[in-house]
Amino acid sequence: MADPKGFMTTPRQDWPRRPVEERVRDWDEVYVPGALLPIIDKQADRCMDCGIPFCHDACPLGNLIPEWNDLVARDDWRVAADRLHATNNFPEFTGRLCPAPCEAGCVLAINQPAVTIKNVEVSIADRAWELGFAPPSPPDRLSGRTVAVIGSGPTGLAAAQQLTRAGHTVVVYEKDDRLGGLMRYGIPEFKMEKHHLDRRIEQLRAEGTKFRTSTAIGRDIGAPELRARHDAVVIATGATAWRELDVPGRELTGVQQAMEYLPLANRVREGDLEVSPMSAAGKHVVIVGGGDTGADCLGTAVREGAASVTQLDIYTQPGTERDEDAEPWPTYPRVYRLSAAHEEARDLRTAPAATADARLFAASTLRFTGDADGHVRSLHLVEVDARRRPVPDSGRRLPADLVLLALGFSGPDKEDGLVDQLGLELDPRGTITRDADFATNVPGVFAAGDAARGQSLIVWAIAEGRAVAAAVDRHLTGSSRLPAPIGPYDRPMAV
Repeated sequence: MADPKGFMTTPRQDWPRRPVEERVRDWDEVYVPGALLPIIDKQADRCMDCGIPFCHDACPLGNLIPEWNDLVARDDWRVAADRLHATNNFPEFTGRLCPAPCEAGCVLAINQPAVTIKNVEVSIADRAWELGFAPPSPPDRLSGRTVAVIGSGPTGLAAAQQLTRAGHTVVVYEKDDRLGGLMRYGIPEFKMEKHHLDRRIEQLRAEGTKFRTSTAIGRDIGAPELRARHDAVVIATGATAWRELDVPGRELTGVQQAMEYLPLANRVREGDLEVSPMSAAGKHVVIVGGGDTGADCLGTAVREGAASVTQLDIYTQPGTERDEDAEPWPTYPRVYRLSAAHEEARDLRTAPAATADARLFAASTLRFTGDADGHVRSLHLVEVDARRRPVPDSGRRLPADLVLLALGFSGPDKEDGLVDQLGLELDPRGTITRDADFATNVPGVFAAGDAARGQSLIVWAIAEGRAVAAAVDRHLTGSSRLPAPIGPYDRPMAV
């Protein structure tokens, strides 16, 4: 550790955000450009270089956090980049999008604010690109084996990069017209500008990974035909089968899934559309679901100029401190967090009826009502207790011209025919079953990421991609030197 007393002398300081009034007028990332680098060495100095660093266990990638904290504190960016990339293919993604379970597992977090691990990570990643420390790493020789990867989200890209670097010829098939999966069309630009994604994809191309977009396996290419073309297949399609809300009025126009709404807004940013056909401009918007996808909808609707935006969360409002009995350190606690989108909604007062920022906690949707033309105009809700039982006389109505359902995802979408054509077995949750080697019931076919694990975090998606690559490499060659940070049955730390 560069400064043995850093954690005692230096307070936590996060990457500052741009003023709300400024950032809601554009779609750029919410943080002040260039404001992180001047503070990050002192923040890295707060790391205690623990004898048993629980941040390692909290991170499924096994990131070498104390090592690169020390290197950043010493201004050794080249070695820091090497140590970071040794465990994480895409640290600029996780540094922007991951909720940082590593910080919840930081030993300092037992009684002080945790080290700003996520900010240190993104600093290293961005500096690596700026200083040329992230060159392509093509293989020295080819194995003569071919692998198809279905899906270009973080799991698919991580698996493809690892297998390409191991010498296999990898083709990534993506059903959308651009690469990146939900990172491309599900994550708003203000959370991660897409040039970060484009830069990594070009790195993969330079290493030898091949890409085919606008190609849905099961529809454009039969799944058995693809299996016959390649020595192995990795299914990394994600969990894109969204959960529904079965209440009266669901059929009304204007009640949409979040993942119908967000991709259109992202396509406007890509230049495909001038205006989104689902734009929230001038509308009263209600978002059903209290997670990250709901927050993404919130920030998007604010930027589109919604008349009001309210987010419903069925859970009671959490406290600001960890409940040591229910969620002891180092587990990831459920506490009140103020995302950039919630901060914007709070300051702009987008939801006058909300109890906190734009959120109504402990709120359950009863039904939607509409006008004579069949368009939604109101959402009726009721307050619920901690066991989700309705509280008497707590019903209320919210104006709603656009309702966005952000209720999560249950498993892979079966519409393309991939699952049925291959005869893949599914578990009761609707995800693809696999054995301890990530192999499905179909020989030579492997499954990884949310399609098999279920909805999870980007850091778990990348860990799955790295682990399945090692399994495929071992299947093709009999052994593998690729790292396998997790097994298919590993789960986050919990009580």
